[in-house]
Amino acid sequence: MKQVFLTVNKNFALTDNVYKMVLTGDTSGITNCGQFVNIKLDGLFLRRPISVCDCQNNELTLVYKVVGRGTEQMSRIKEGQCLDLLVGLGNGYDCSLSGNNPLLIGGGVGVPPLYMLCKKLIDEGKTPTVILGFNTANEVFYKQEFEKLGAKVIVCTVDGSCGVRGLVTDGMANLEYSYFYTCGPEPMLKAIYRTAKTSGQFSFEERMGCGFGACMGCSCKTITGYKRICKEGPVLCKEEILWEK
Repeated sequence: MKQVFLTVNKNFALTDNVYKMVLTGDTSGITNCGQFVNIKLDGLFLRRPISVCDCQNNELTLVYKVVGRGTEQMSRIKEGQCLDLLVGLGNGYDCSLSGNNPLLIGGGVGVPPLYMLCKKLIDEGKTPTVILGFNTANEVFYKQEFEKLGAKVIVCTVDGSCGVRGLVTDGMANLEYSYFYTCGPEPMLKAIYRTAKTSGQFSFEERMGCGFGACMGCSCKTITGYKRICKEGPVLCKEEILWEK
């Protein structure tokens, strides 16, 4: 974990409630795809955890959804403002297990952390397929960005207004893949757990207090006991997860 002060270069809407923020400064503390940052916001006691979408050349990209007071405040941040961040949080994805044809599955704001992962896998010579899940066509974002990387992209929408009609598990039907990586809401993760043909890694979205393992507020039950999503996670392997009923 490292505390840094980064400057906001861009902050704009991708959809009605999803925003993209680009910051510059010392990003050396971010060492793996799938990690997250914790942002200090004026007047709010707790920092806000946001997944890393991309990080290169001292430029950090965050894609976030406005769901409450903190993210709404983030959406109003202007270019040139300096932000206090804790970076390099969480374990991130392990690419060494991917095989040659990994499947990446993102739902809603679970999509952003898969972008940097996809870049890394392609750089390693892998051929990933990406499934992006949304409720409706108006919510779709980052489809073209993944396609520009060279990945095959399947979009699923619940109402059928874009791509495959249904859930991400409908998009998984009849696909052959060597391994999978996923991030999204828990009901989606549970459905993928039941559907997936191979082993894989799950990145969990949890409410966090401290964000670095001190408060135990984001624990998840595993076969070896409780693990802190912010510290031992947010990425857990399929075989170690014990779902709470």
